[in-house]
Amino acid sequence: MPLHYPHQMIIPRAASNCEPADPSNTLTDRLNTLLNSSGPGYVLSLCPSTQYFIEAPILFVSPNQEISTLGYPTDDSRAVLVVNGAVSNGTGQTTAVTGTCANCDGVILRNVQINGTRAGAPPIAGGANIEMGGPNSGQLIEYVHSYDPRSWSCLHIAEGPLNCTNVTVQNNDIGPAGSDLFQQWADGISVACTNSLVRNNMINNPTDGGIVLFGSPGTRVENNTIWVENNTLLGGINMVDVTPFSGDYKGVVVTNNTIIGGFATNPDTGSATKGTNNEDVIIKIGIAIGPRTWFGNEYLNNVSTGGTVLNNQLTGAFSYGIAISSATNFTVENNILIGNTSFIGARGPNCTTGDPTPSPAPFIIDINNTAQSTTQSDFADTSDGDSLTCVLPPDGGDYWPFGGNPSASPTPEPSPSKSSHSSTGEIVGIVIGVIVGILFIALAAWYIRKWALKRAEDRTHLATTRHAHVRKGYVRSKEQF
Repeated sequence: MPLHYPHQMIIPRAASNCEPADPSNTLTDRLNTLLNSSGPGYVLSLCPSTQYFIEAPILFVSPNQEISTLGYPTDDSRAVLVVNGAVSNGTGQTTAVTGTCANCDGVILRNVQINGTRAGAPPIAGGANIEMGGPNSGQLIEYVHSYDPRSWSCLHIAEGPLNCTNVTVQNNDIGPAGSDLFQQWADGISVACTNSLVRNNMINNPTDGGIVLFGSPGTRVENNTIWVENNTLLGGINMVDVTPFSGDYKGVVVTNNTIIGGFATNPDTGSATKGTNNEDVIIKIGIAIGPRTWFGNEYLNNVSTGGTVLNNQLTGAFSYGIAISSATNFTVENNILIGNTSFIGARGPNCTTGDPTPSPAPFIIDINNTAQSTTQSDFADTSDGDSLTCVLPPDGGDYWPFGGNPSASPTPEPSPSKSSHSSTGEIVGIVIGVIVGILFIALAAWYIRKWALKRAEDRTHLATTRHAHVRKGYVRSKEQF
């Protein structure tokens, strides 16, 4: 049964004015009072090119409410909600907008910016920049720029009592998020909501997971771009978490995403294929499948079950492109490397002593604990796929491929100049060339058709004499452990 995402064709509602940021000493209370007193369908319209320094989260309270910028801009003129609450002893305000109330079906956050204001400080305990989901359905987050969260994620779609469903997260620009210093990481988008849609998002410089799926059965993740510039990322797309859905990824489809690792930052001399990177930036795992890839034996024999990973593309520097360990009933096919790639890294100080770490490679699978799954034929077996994020990139050296990332605008090639007139000889030559070309194509088509009919006749005769078996990919199966 096809999923229906209620906001795919939604038309933004117009507003006649916007709520000012001044007086600042009443701002947080004013915004929350407007949402609390205005009922279902209310649009809280913020002013373009304005910063709103809030001291506590802004709370949705009724169905179909919306927070947006007047006129629905998609550039830097979007209003900015700035997380400005006090921080003390590792606690304080971390969230700008919350849409997890018991009556928050259909709420919309669109065309705004969220500045989490970590500003290089260590993370503090608390929620994401944006907390949506909960016991609700049909929410929409689009055209939002969420970045620099004080805590663990730019955007979290929470599961509620496992009944969050049908949330759409689309066309957002997410990040940067966190630091690649140990345990100071942060996610781009974190999803624990069933039957949802995460598409067309640009996720720049996350450090923990670019897109993290906490199970989220039935969710589709497509056409997103994840890339790094000056921080190493642990995982591009992660399907590793046991909680809260006990590793259930049934119906999850991850497809047509682009994951871009580090590139050389020194100038391309023209002859070299690799160079240095100023920050030694890589993505450790492009797509991680199964809890052991991430947590080692922490979850014992728990597995990720039932997901599909198709037609994704990877480029740049990684340790592992796709890594599978402790997974069942997964389908992983037609994922490719594009452009220039490197697979680099070595054991770091957090790798378990005596626990071998596989050499960097595009696609690896731990066949000892991966069962009943279909994978593309270029996966390499490894005997130990545990805790792969413990690897570290090289400390300098010419190991990074030359290339680029989505933040760089390509320079269009100049169009060749065209004359404003043509000679008669040129016109006649073109006409004769076209006629000769048509006659040649017709003759070639006649010979090809004749050859094809003869070949089909031969194949029919051959099929009666023997049975041919053509193997496409392969299925690796083991008994359930």
